[in-house]
Amino acid sequence: MSNLDRRPPARELGGLEGTAAGPVLDLLPGKEVLLGESTRVRRLLPTLGRRLVGAWAFVDHYGPDDIASSPGMQVPPHPHTGLQTVSWLLEGEVHHRDSLGSDTRIHPGELALMTAGHGIAHSEQSPAVHPRFLHGAQLWVALPEAARDTAPAFAHHTGLAGFTSDGLTATVLMGSLGGATSPGTAHTPLVGVDLDLAAGADVELPLEPGFEYALLTSSGSAEVEDVPLEIGAMLYLGTGRRRVRVRAAEASRLLLLGGEPFEERIVMWWNFVGRTGEEITGYAEQWTAEDQRFGTVVGYDGDRLAAPPLPPVPLKARGRVR
Repeated sequence: MSNLDRRPPARELGGLEGTAAGPVLDLLPGKEVLLGESTRVRRLLPTLGRRLVGAWAFVDHYGPDDIASSPGMQVPPHPHTGLQTVSWLLEGEVHHRDSLGSDTRIHPGELALMTAGHGIAHSEQSPAVHPRFLHGAQLWVALPEAARDTAPAFAHHTGLAGFTSDGLTATVLMGSLGGATSPGTAHTPLVGVDLDLAAGADVELPLEPGFEYALLTSSGSAEVEDVPLEIGAMLYLGTGRRRVRVRAAEASRLLLLGGEPFEERIVMWWNFVGRTGEEITGYAEQWTAEDQRFGTVVGYDGDRLAAPPLPPVPLKARGRVR
């Protein structure tokens, strides 16, 4: 999904000064954002006080929305650079098209992983005939210097690996957890896991002490190390943990995100990740000029998304937290 903000702020990300040196329990508020004319999402990353968790740089949670009498998701062709998009559906169906020629229907429990690299364009739509509810998450992963200019790619994985334990069904989107490994290609050490908890579940999850982690609730509610976690917030766990306890009084879904702290300083604006403000300005100008850096999305009936106005102040790469 695109960042459809018409006045997107510039995000200055990276560096280690904002990474917790040990375990913490920082409850971070999400922000409701209107995308386009009708779609509302909960923006959980970047948020006040936290811009990155590992290389995870952007998290929007949307739904569940009743779209039986509406077109549902309608995101026109738009560009990306320097990042990967990780699309995760809990309910509904999304039709993905991109400038590589990919034309794919994405369903719940499947991983859609798009690597923008040097540059790509894509669109996302609910099909004309679609399920009643739409519910999911759109996540971005910042690419490191060695991979940020790589050739674009798209992969669609079904039948993801996972494990079950004491009322938990875990599905690994990216990286590895509990002996299960995702087929998705990651360019930095990271992990993303969907946690489906039955009512009354009480589990401990194994963690890597060198990673930083965060948890967010997709549905229901849970307690993480005795901290209540409701929809619309994210709990940052810091580093140095070998396990985390999660309990759910009701059936709930959570997302666990983590990774090695991202040392590089980057600039994120609109749908671009770069290293300098000048790069970001160049990407926006190339998109407006229909430069072939991003290619063309074939099969989409409608206009592509126009780039919003650039901020009036220079974009600079700084730290991980505000």
